[in-house]
Formats: sequence, structure tokens, C-alpha cells
Amino acid sequence: MIQYEGHCHCGNIALAFETENSASEIPLRSCGCTFCQRHGGRYTSDPNGRVRFTFNAPDRLIRYRFGLKTADFLICGVCGVFVAAMTEVESRRYAVINVNCFDRAAELTGRCTAMDYDGENDEDRTARRTARWTPVVE
Repeated sequence: MIQYEGHCHCGNIALAFETENSASEIPLRSCGCTFCQRHGGRYTSDPNGRVRFTFNAPDRLIRYRFGLKTADFLICGVCGVFVAAMTEVESRRYAVINVNCFDRAAELTGRCTAMDYDGENDEDRTARRTARWTPVVE
């Protein structure tokens, strides 16, 4: 496994993403929703990988929900950086990571695939996330 580490601007939220994918193989996506467009996010996930989050000041973590309210968008309450989105299904957590937070983000030069999830209902969205997002570990 290859580990990619990252964090928000101030370091309050840190992450360690493990995947078999090299920097050139990491799939990149962009989302067309207004939240993601306004944050300029580039995202990745690996259902065969794993991600661990560390919150140095958990009381300064903002969990923002919008739309169907099926995921927490993890935003640092200190520096304002959006790090990842996380959902919980049947007591398992899954995340999609904003690769702009990676320490080695400049190495990820692949083309971003534009995604549009507006037509999904709760059931479709949950199925997609459990199939494609990265499992969160403690």
C-alpha cells in the first residue's frame, strides 16, 4: 500500500490515505454541486484502500450537511479548509477525500472526471458510496 498524507491548512484535521494506486493511477473526480464548485475540490476514493482521520481539536471540526443530508462534509473550523466527506452505513464509515489537501497534491496530475449526482435518490447515493468510497479506519 502507498500512503498519502494530508491536512487542512492549519493542521487541525489530518489524514492518512492508503491505496495500491500510484500518484498517476489515482482516479480524480470533480463534483458539479455548488458546494464542491465553490470549494474547487478534486476528489478520490478507493474501496480497496483505507483512510484514517486525526482531529487535533475535535471541538473545532465542522460537520456540514446539505442536499439529501446523507454525508458529513468535514471542514476545519480554524482555517476553513474542506478536507473530506464522510458517510456512515450499517455502522461502517466511508469517505471521499479532497486531494487538494494531500502533501503530495502536485503529483496528482491526472484528468478530473466531472460527475453529476443530482438525479440520485437516497438509496442510489448510499449504494454508490458504499461501493466506491474509501473505508474509514480508527
